[in-house]
Amino acid sequence: MYMSLVLTVIGDDQPGIVEQLAAQVLAAGANWEESRMARLAGKFAGVLRVTADAEGAERLTAGLAVLEAGGLKVVVERSSREPTDFRTIGLELVGNDRPGIVRDISRVLARHGVNIEELETELTSAPMTGGDLFRARARLRMPPTLEVAALRAVLESLAGDLMVDLAVGEGG
Repeated sequence: MYMSLVLTVIGDDQPGIVEQLAAQVLAAGANWEESRMARLAGKFAGVLRVTADAEGAERLTAGLAVLEAGGLKVVVERSSREPTDFRTIGLELVGNDRPGIVRDISRVLARHGVNIEELETELTSAPMTGGDLFRARARLRMPPTLEVAALRAVLESLAGDLMVDLAVGEGG
């Protein structure tokens, strides 16, 4: 029986990290399913999901310990089955940067039972003012009882308070 394993990896960025991870996954007989990886402030940061049988999961965990000796920090978590009774929507936000935007948006989402599946944020330079623009893109998992229009209305109200532009749409 196969299981999903979620790995988080962080360490000083250098060439070859992904290759080392892929080699350990293959050597354990596991399958690399999905991942998100980035260079942030000189660090390599990644999260990935692999599937393996019980023996492969043990081999992979042992193999990843070798990478930890080389300076990477790796955490392995076994994952359970995901619920299927949800809808996925997308959210995009842009506005002048200020502290608290992510907290305020995520608080509203949590209060309505909405899970943030994926979140990508960045600061860019505003074309006219030269100030910082905060941009966020998210994929949200909505409970089946929540209407998109209702969530959109709550978020648009908050967007006015935050002075940001916000778009919510089906299909994330």
